[in-house]
Amino acid sequence: MLVSARYYLRDTNGGAVMTDRTGPRVQSVDAVRGFALLGIFIVNVTFMASGHPGNLVDDPAFSSVFDDIVRATSSVLVDMKFYVLFSFLFGYSFTLQMESAARAGAAFAPRMLRRTAGLFVLGVLHTVFLYGGDILTTYAVVCLVLFWMRRVTDRTALRTAAALYGFVLLSLLASGLFVDRAAVLPGQAEALANAERSTAAMLGGWGAIIGEHVAGLPLLLVQAVSLQGPTALAMFLLGMVAGRRRLLARVRGDEPVLRRIQWVGFPVGLAGGLGYALLGGNGDTLTVAASVATAPVLAAAYVATLLRLFHHRRTAAVRAALAPAGRIALTNYLAQSVVGLVVFSGIGFGMAGTFSPPATALFALLVFAVQLVVSAWWVQRFRYGPAEWLLRWITNAERPGWRLVPARS
Repeated sequence: MLVSARYYLRDTNGGAVMTDRTGPRVQSVDAVRGFALLGIFIVNVTFMASGHPGNLVDDPAFSSVFDDIVRATSSVLVDMKFYVLFSFLFGYSFTLQMESAARAGAAFAPRMLRRTAGLFVLGVLHTVFLYGGDILTTYAVVCLVLFWMRRVTDRTALRTAAALYGFVLLSLLASGLFVDRAAVLPGQAEALANAERSTAAMLGGWGAIIGEHVAGLPLLLVQAVSLQGPTALAMFLLGMVAGRRRLLARVRGDEPVLRRIQWVGFPVGLAGGLGYALLGGNGDTLTVAASVATAPVLAAAYVATLLRLFHHRRTAAVRAALAPAGRIALTNYLAQSVVGLVVFSGIGFGMAGTFSPPATALFALLVFAVQLVVSAWWVQRFRYGPAEWLLRWITNAERPGWRLVPARS
C-alpha cells in the first residue's frame, strides 16, 4: 500500500517497516521517539520560561493549588522519564546506523565518528545560543564510549548498563545520606535571588543570554559526569541490545509481556514519581534517587502502552501521527529551543517569568501539536529534516539529496 510516497511492508519477522529510498525504517521507533520529544519539551520549556526551576525553587508568583498540582503532575509523569527513554532510543538507533553503513558498503567507524563530531558541534552551538540545558554534547561524548563497546556481547552490555545505573543510584544515596545539603546549596532567599537574576538575564539581549548559558556550563559538566553521562550510557547499551534483537520491529502489540510491563511499570514508576514530587523533588537527593530508580520502569510502561496502541486497528493512527515528528527528531528538538528563545527571551517577545505552570504546560502541548502537523507535511516532501540533512552530510562526507523521490512499486 502506498502511503505518502512510502510503502509500509512487513519484514520477515512480522514487524512493521517503512521503506523509502534511504532504506528501511521501523515506524514504531520513530513514533516512540516522537512521543519522547513531547516529554523532553515539557521539561525543557520550564527552564526556558523562568530562572526558578534551574535554581531549585518555585516562583512565588505562581503558588496556587492549581500551580502546585501541575508541577506535581509533571514530576510524577514526566521528569527524568523521557530522558531515559530518549537515551534508550539513541542506543537503538545506533544499531540502525550500523545497518545503514553495511547496506551502503561503507566503513562504519569513520562515518560514526564524523556523525558524533557533528552532533557535538551542534550541541555546543545549541548550548551557547539557544538553550543552556542541552544534552547533545553529553550524548556525543558518551556515544564515543558506546562506539568503543559496539562489539561487546549482549550479556556484557546488560551487565555494564546495570553496573552504571547502580553506580548512579549509590552515588545519589550516599550524597543524600552523608552530604549536608545546606552546606553545598544556597538557602531559600539566596536561591530566589539567583532565580530572579537568571530570569532578568533571559530578558536581556544576546550578550546577557549567551553569558547566562556560558555561566551554567560548569554545572552542566558536573551533571553530565555524575548523573546524565552514566545514565545515558546505561540506556544506550540497553537500546543497543534491543536494536540488535530488533525488538521494536518484531512487536505485534498483543504480546503478554507488554501487559506485564504495564502492570509492573505503572505502579512502581508512579509510586517513585509520587515520592519524588511530594517529598522534595530536585531539592532532596534521596527523592531524586527514588525517581531515578523508578524512571526506567515507568518509561518502559509508556513504551509498552504505545506499542499496544500502535498495533491496534482502532488506535494505529497514534503511530501515524507521532512517527513524522520522531523521524526528524533532531530538527524538532532544536526547533523547540528556537521557539522557547523567541517567546521567552529578550531578543523575542520577552515573556520569561510570566507563564504559570499550567500556561507553560499548555504552551508545550500547543507547540508540539504544531510540530506534529508541520512534520507530517515535511516528510511527505523531503527526505530529511534540516538538521538531519546536515548531520547526514557530515556523517557520509557527501551532500545528500534533499527532495523526496517516491518509491516505485
